[in-house]
Amino acid sequence: MNFSLRCHVCHAPFPATALYVCDKCMGPLEVHFDYDAVRRTISRERIEAGPRSIWRYRDLLPIEGEPRTGLHSGWTPLVRADRLAARLGVRELYVKDDSVNHPTCSYKDRVVSVAATRAVELGFTVFACASTGNLAGSVASHAARLGLDCSVFIPDNLEPGKVAGAAVYQPRIIAVRGNYDDVNRLCTQVADQYGWGFANINLRAYYAEGAKTFGYEIVEQLGWRVPRHIVSPVAGGTLLPRILKGINELRSLGLVDGDEPKMYAAQAAGCAPVVNALEQGLEFPDPVKPDTIAKSIAIGNPADGFQVVNAVRATGGAGAKVGEEEILAGIELLAETEGIFTEPAGGVTVAATKQLIERGVIPADESIVICVTGNGYKTADVLAGRGPVPIHIGRSLADFEAAVPGGQTVEQS
Repeated sequence: MNFSLRCHVCHAPFPATALYVCDKCMGPLEVHFDYDAVRRTISRERIEAGPRSIWRYRDLLPIEGEPRTGLHSGWTPLVRADRLAARLGVRELYVKDDSVNHPTCSYKDRVVSVAATRAVELGFTVFACASTGNLAGSVASHAARLGLDCSVFIPDNLEPGKVAGAAVYQPRIIAVRGNYDDVNRLCTQVADQYGWGFANINLRAYYAEGAKTFGYEIVEQLGWRVPRHIVSPVAGGTLLPRILKGINELRSLGLVDGDEPKMYAAQAAGCAPVVNALEQGLEFPDPVKPDTIAKSIAIGNPADGFQVVNAVRATGGAGAKVGEEEILAGIELLAETEGIFTEPAGGVTVAATKQLIERGVIPADESIVICVTGNGYKTADVLAGRGPVPIHIGRSLADFEAAVPGGQTVEQS
């Protein structure tokens, strides 16, 4: 085994078991690799010859044996978004589109693939999670594939589409009267009391490593080039710092040249603890009570908020928070320019990118990657009453021509 656990704060070492908090300083634990061992085997050619999934980066993922699930997860499109770039007034813009990730259409399939494989290796028979929606579906799907008993804990006001997206896999669904932070507290107690394997609690160190593949793919799909700016949505804080960690791993291993990217945190104004901390000069985000349509990132007390703040500041990035109308406009802008339907979290990222460009924080002539992490079809109800109104006609060509003179007019709501 070429990995172990280490405290992010005091750097105390721990064995690679189901531990998640340092018993010396209460800091979060993260995976630490023996990079000298990795360096002896890894190469661009070895990666490029690997499977078209997250497991092409097997040398940098914390499992002991062969992958157990996620064999088709990852390797999602990096879309050159020229029409969106023109609308935003920038030269080089890309969308990393995890809304089409296999099998549950969100970036969570990356992190769950690693956490589920490690759960099996550590002997867990119950696989569980605390979720704002996407994670519940992914955990339930991967558990079904592995034949594991599954429990997903969610807030009781979750979007119906996301509840159905988990329920189809037949897990035990526990809907908690409260917000995500209430759910997470309960799950921490259940994990300790019953010894269940929670993807984002006692298996969090391994789960988080799956997020690095988002960064690996960006660099590889750009022809082994690091973009100058990356804008990521922030919920619990897993993704943004691991994108940076993954890119810096590739740099330190000699697989890519160039400076590290500037990282930008995108949050809804109704749940922006990280952006607030960045603006107020705080070391740790102060918890907030979420109130936003972007439910998948509505986490008021992010577990990795400290790491997000550090990553953004260390790279010279910034944060942006956007209102509810901006979120909906962001969803529509991405759809009408690039044909990508994202959930509200993606609308947050698009709107935040627009704001950062307008503020002059992100220059117009440097490469930019926008991170889209979930599919809009799960949350289509947020767009009710917006967009074109159906034109009702009879079955004849004359009916069509009477309703649409010249075949050109589209009636808007």
